[in-house]
Amino acid sequence: MGLSLMESLSNEMSTAVSQVGRSVVAVRGWHRMFSSGIQLRKGVVVTSESALGRAETADLITEPEKSITATVAGRDPATDLAVLRIQGEFPPPAELDDSLAVKLGQLVLAVGRSPRGHLVASSGIVGGLSGEWRTWRGGKLDQHIRLDLEFYPGFSGGALLSHSGKVLGVNSRGVARGRPVAIPVSTVNRVVDELLEKGHIARPHLGLAMQPVAIPEGLRSSLPKHVTGGLMVVHAEPGGPAEKGGVVLGDVLAELNGKPVEDLSDVMNILASAKVDDTLSVSIVRGGQPLQLKIRLSERSAR
Repeated sequence: MGLSLMESLSNEMSTAVSQVGRSVVAVRGWHRMFSSGIQLRKGVVVTSESALGRAETADLITEPEKSITATVAGRDPATDLAVLRIQGEFPPPAELDDSLAVKLGQLVLAVGRSPRGHLVASSGIVGGLSGEWRTWRGGKLDQHIRLDLEFYPGFSGGALLSHSGKVLGVNSRGVARGRPVAIPVSTVNRVVDELLEKGHIARPHLGLAMQPVAIPEGLRSSLPKHVTGGLMVVHAEPGGPAEKGGVVLGDVLAELNGKPVEDLSDVMNILASAKVDDTLSVSIVRGGQPLQLKIRLSERSAR
């Protein structure tokens, strides 16, 4: 009985890889960097932005000794996603699953292609699961899906499958500093929509480079009690939002929209929920004196 169940599961997984594999390609980008990609919509392939590099076109290897050329339609380093457009005949797009219904410990398959175009796969489980998550570059993922499986070179940009053969997400090493995770389908669809429309993701920024500093006790009396440190401005982008708002070199940001900012991650978390053209209140310390400013956020320039 047990053997029969194992054989049945094995056959399901093999079939799943074969079915989705028709929509999976190897992607050769900048300086012959390789990743995998998935056709999620007709004529649209999603891949790993970090592996694509600066390339504006890429060779897609659909099977050994067969390739086509694709054009980069948009990229988003913050979520490690890039969109490629292809022309001509191509197998149907992969079937998508509800990634928000994924369960901890669920059996999954990572599918990609080798640089020579051979289909490759790795099995494992969902090793970690949590809710909405921010990448180290500020991208918003609807869910954090950590993978417990062998992540071979070139797997980034490939498909994460349920045993039924539906795509749960896009595999990536770029959003978690080398740790294998899957970008959920809901996030992929949202990012792809905007990349196809604009070529980049519109995100607000302050236009500042800052470093954490402690605020001396003698200055804290004029600030809210919870403020013990801040971020010193070491560079202000000329013509950027902060400079236009009156921020100058040497200012120490203590609060942003009423929230303390003692680390760069505090600023990123606040900006993540803000929109372009929003106006933020800023509490700073300048020359030992507290000062209130207003900064109107603008869109970060696309890379």
